[in-house]
Amino acid sequence: MALLEVDNVHSYYGNIHALKGVTVSVEAGEVVTLIGANGAGKSTTLKTISGLIRPREGAVRLEGDDLSSVPAHAIVARGLVQVPEGRGILGRLSVQENLEVGAFTRNDKPGIAEDLEMVYTTFPRLRERRRQAGGTLSGGEQQMLAIGRGLMARPRVLLLDEPSMGLAPILVEEIFAIIQRLNRDQATTILLVEQNAKAALEVAHRGYVLETGSIHLQGPARQLLHDPRVMQAYLGA
Repeated sequence: MALLEVDNVHSYYGNIHALKGVTVSVEAGEVVTLIGANGAGKSTTLKTISGLIRPREGAVRLEGDDLSSVPAHAIVARGLVQVPEGRGILGRLSVQENLEVGAFTRNDKPGIAEDLEMVYTTFPRLRERRRQAGGTLSGGEQQMLAIGRGLMARPRVLLLDEPSMGLAPILVEEIFAIIQRLNRDQATTILLVEQNAKAALEVAHRGYVLETGSIHLQGPARQLLHDPRVMQAYLGA
């Protein structure tokens, strides 16, 4: 049994059939990526997992427990934590206050303090700017803050939605290096939604290719990276 299972999920926006039988699994300790063009349904998949959209058919399970009727805030408390597209930084709050918001489901003060130190060790620039307003950070620093805020919830699965969006190439490399390091050094399980297919497949163990709401390809990330269909459609080859 996988840690996270998305089983034959159909999700809608009104009458628009956005996800058409999507099935995805994530094992503990994996980085799994979901790639595809704009509008393919990648972010909708994460919103369905997070409980922000309820599937009309199918199920989302965490260690076998069906989350279909669980409120979104309770899904966070169970360990499915999403870092949203666009980062969602609270601009007027300081860096540290933003991080503390990430621990809103917790009441273990020693553990929160320990995790805050872990985030500052992982992202030294955030320590330097801990009293600075989140809205004044650079784009790359805001992405680090968004990931750090997600880590403060002690995720069992960290859901990353387009972490490279809007960043300069050198910062994209840094963000993906951080993703690899979190998985390698802290055994963080990650489901990564990303339009930068090459970067995503280079850091993932397995991947799924989503097209118009359906899974069209899946397999080991290295295999997909060299699949002619993926190369032609997403890698500019």
